[in-house]
Amino acid sequence: MGFTAVLRSVTCGATVSALLFAAAPLAAADQIREDQWALKALNAESAWKISKGRGVTVALIDDGVNASHIDLRGNVLAGKDFMDGGSPNPAVGDDHGTAMAAIIAAHGHGANDGVIGLAPEAKILPIREFGTGGPGMDVSIRYAVDHGASVVNVSQCFDSSSQEDVDKVSDAVAYALSHDVLVIGGAGNDGNSSKCYPASAPGALGVGAVKNDGQIWEKSNSGSQVSLVAPGTNIVSAKGTGSTYVSGNGTSDATAFTSAAAALLRSKFPDLTAGQIANRLVKTAVLPDSEKGLSLPGKSYGYGIIQPVAALKDEIPAGSKYGPLVIPESLKGKSAASSPSAAEAEQEKADNKAMLIWAVIGAMGLAVVGLIVFLVVRTSKRNKNNNGDPGGPPSHPQYSQQPAAPHQNPYQQPAPPQHNPYQQPTPPPGQWPPRQ
Repeated sequence: MGFTAVLRSVTCGATVSALLFAAAPLAAADQIREDQWALKALNAESAWKISKGRGVTVALIDDGVNASHIDLRGNVLAGKDFMDGGSPNPAVGDDHGTAMAAIIAAHGHGANDGVIGLAPEAKILPIREFGTGGPGMDVSIRYAVDHGASVVNVSQCFDSSSQEDVDKVSDAVAYALSHDVLVIGGAGNDGNSSKCYPASAPGALGVGAVKNDGQIWEKSNSGSQVSLVAPGTNIVSAKGTGSTYVSGNGTSDATAFTSAAAALLRSKFPDLTAGQIANRLVKTAVLPDSEKGLSLPGKSYGYGIIQPVAALKDEIPAGSKYGPLVIPESLKGKSAASSPSAAEAEQEKADNKAMLIWAVIGAMGLAVVGLIVFLVVRTSKRNKNNNGDPGGPPSHPQYSQQPAAPHQNPYQQPAPPQHNPYQQPTPPPGQWPPRQ
């Protein structure tokens, strides 16, 4: 295939370090929520007051999803299997995809039982394609775009010895971006600066992992492909069989949290482009205190740790169509012409210019009509006075007309002072755990 799977379930994926409560999964499920430290760090409860991801489909390209897990039932769509043509259910022992799906869109069960995702009302489109590299990833991304996803989560990362396969994946990412779909990929778990795909493809959003103290996880890859970081260690999630749970580490988990945050934003701001959604995530990201003053984007942190609440609440200009994303070569010629913000700005200028021209024409027309009426009335009065009764004295303008009173415009009032409702003090930068 040309692609080497460098990061599978034990590395790039959520490292399955422990099976939790397998003997009696539901009896102990109430304590699972307490173990989801990342939800507290990301202030999920506050985010859910604004958005839960309703109406958004997140495609998950992975090793399948256990749609019957009690915490995922109803949130998993039909999907597609590109590996062996069967169903997108996971094979026995494959937990990775189900864990990622739960991080994104699990809804828990009962009052406070089981795992819950950061976007619990989003839907998962499971696409079973894991570890085969270029051709399979290419087809899977395009399938996700063509079947209603607005976010594509790829918690996989591959290096390659084949430029052809790299081009296929990169073209698929460009295809997604051209259809306003955001592709989010894991940066890799080698602990070095090697690039892998699709995170490194132009147009994708690459994600690294941090620990619960906000410091970079030692195995998280660094480099220009890292745009953001998110929680990625000791992450509790759902298992691929039954209704049990697993815990793991990896940039896969961080990628899933970032995809969930994007789902919250796409639900809240449906008119923003994929690049503008990325822009909100980037503009609100923060660094831990130990990294303050770091030149952004940094090689390890990118622009910082995701802050879903700030991304949902802060007043942030929409920005350009592609935001901070690297524009694929195939889209560069279209970026200026097709940018909604640029087009709207130009249209507004044209509309304002047209309104001004018509206002001037209208004013001139009214002035001409007024002058004509005035002259007609004045001439009529003169003729009447000069051609009165026989023998009568001719009238004289000096005595027959009075000076006109100054004209008052009852609609002309002093302009009220201008107020910009969006001009608010800039909030201070957040801390980790994220600002409340």
